[in-house]
Amino acid sequence: MSMNRRDFLKTMSIATALGSTNLLLYARSASAASDATLPTTMIWSTYDLGSTGYVEASAMADALGKVYGTRVRLQPSGTSLGRIKPLLERRLDFAWLADELFFASEGLYEYAAPDVGPQDVRVLLGRPHSYGLAATKRSNVKKLEDIKGKRFAIAKANTSANAKTEGILAFAGLTWDDLELVEVPSYSATYKALIEGRADVTGVVPQAPLLRELEASPYGLQWIELDPNHAEGWRKLQEIVPYCAPIRETIGAGLSEDAPVWLVGYRYPQISTRADVDPSIVYSLVKAIDKTYDLYKETAPIMKRWAIETSGTPPTGAAFHEGAVRYFREKGIWTNEYQLWNEQRIERHRALQAAWREMMEKEFSRSADPERVSQVWQVRRNEIIKSI
Repeated sequence: MSMNRRDFLKTMSIATALGSTNLLLYARSASAASDATLPTTMIWSTYDLGSTGYVEASAMADALGKVYGTRVRLQPSGTSLGRIKPLLERRLDFAWLADELFFASEGLYEYAAPDVGPQDVRVLLGRPHSYGLAATKRSNVKKLEDIKGKRFAIAKANTSANAKTEGILAFAGLTWDDLELVEVPSYSATYKALIEGRADVTGVVPQAPLLRELEASPYGLQWIELDPNHAEGWRKLQEIVPYCAPIRETIGAGLSEDAPVWLVGYRYPQISTRADVDPSIVYSLVKAIDKTYDLYKETAPIMKRWAIETSGTPPTGAAFHEGAVRYFREKGIWTNEYQLWNEQRIERHRALQAAWREMMEKEFSRSADPERVSQVWQVRRNEIIKSI
């Protein structure tokens, strides 16, 4: 698609402000700006200041502003409810989420409260990320089964990390009871427990800065690999965290292209929205993010994973929005297999939402005891999932 003279002059003037090194990148992006219509302003809820999610959202927002003139205001929050509540209350249309997207769609944990329940949410794009079990070299852990009886650092309030860890344990036929749990107050404290020698193993993301400190410490760092071809192990893991899949990780402490490790792959961040958001707006945002990829892909090594060919494919924490799927089809990356996956997820969403409504209408009021509601819902949810 070619630019007319007015578009070209606009491109040149803005590119001059950006600097000559960005001229060609901006020119390519600006040539596509006219065929995607974005709101003049948007608000995105994100992870807290300093998080990778916030940094990545900032880079994308900057690119959209340069090419489309859209002003994006980031609304950071350190809690999952703080990120997703504004979305559900329609105070904004897009949220950068992690595992809480899955929990909200299924009515798990804090979303099993009487006045909440399964939410009708969707994904636009989700960057592949990884999670795994890191052990100290002194622990003599060589394979997953070796962690039985070891000291495991856990922050019990961190439901996202703990859900994935539970899936990893199931991979090897283990449970929390097979570990000696070392409780710590926060996620960052789990790393420190290894660095200080108070624990042998914990669940972490490889890009965490504190892992470099562990790697350089007297205790050392080693990753516990999960065989990507162990079909039964992955089946057990995905029964607990169905949004996870094998990933060959090369970025992070102790990792490189020459020393990769197979870990648990999931999506973080996931650009998320409600199912009822206008498909044309979703389509335009996904298209704009794709068209401006060259402007933000070099801001950090992991940003290249936002390429549409990887960030626009399952599995994710919820089904993809129809507006996003429309763009994926145009790009030629949406397969029949992906379509089947998406249809099955939507069927699951609808079945759980219907079951929740029925349960609340027949058995509980909105002032019911939350713990009792959660207990009954877990049984009902498992029944629904098995019947789909």
